Amino acid sequence: TEKKVVDNVSFNVHRGEIVGFSGLMGAGRTELAMSIFGRSYGTNISGKLMIDGKEKSLKRVRDAIEAGLAYVTEDRKGNVLILSDSIAKNTTMARLEKVCSKGIINVDKENAVADEYKEKLKTKTPSVQQAVGNLSGGNQQKVLLAKWMFADPEVLILDEPTRGIDVGAKYEIYCIMNDLVAQGKSVVMISSEMPELLGMCDRIYVMNEGKMGAEMP
Repeated sequence: TEKKVVDNVSFNVHRGEIVGFSGLMGAGRTELAMSIFGRSYGTNISGKLMIDGKEKSLKRVRDAIEAGLAYVTEDRKGNVLILSDSIAKNTTMARLEKVCSKGIINVDKENAVADEYKEKLKTKTPSVQQAVGNLSGGNQQKVLLAKWMFADPEVLILDEPTRGIDVGAKYEIYCIMNDLVAQGKSVVMISSEMPELLGMCDRIYVMNEGKMGAEMP
């Protein structure tokens, strides 16, 4: 039988704001985020999604990317990074058209973009030609962030962005989040770490068993 994992949930996110989602495992936070991100989770999805006051119908992930959404999953190895490919290829993957000319990838431009994000995110690697699978978990997470920052989203959804990474890499990711909202972008952060939510967020929503439990400033 089909189970309703997200039940009548409504929330809003403003420009220049970090909004947190708290809740126990199985509360429906990831499923909510994925259903918004081009219906990449679930079936029989209903409801309205408004961006800049206009209703949007995002039926696939490509629609979501083109509408200015990005989703950084906690499962960086399973879903979104090609571990056998280079940092450079992974960085430009979501918006290849930005480094293409007449359908052909400009490798020099791709490498320059990857180098820029390597410096910006302080990714520890000798070269952007390094295979992503050879990096530590924290540096893989930075490549994943670079990929979605290169896509230049208006709304960045981060699902457990600091799980399993060291304190230094966590701090750098927090700085990136603050830089993004300073530019007028919006960040939605799903986290199981309450100190992280309290330290980073302007507002926190609490989910429980697929429903919205509370909203707190």
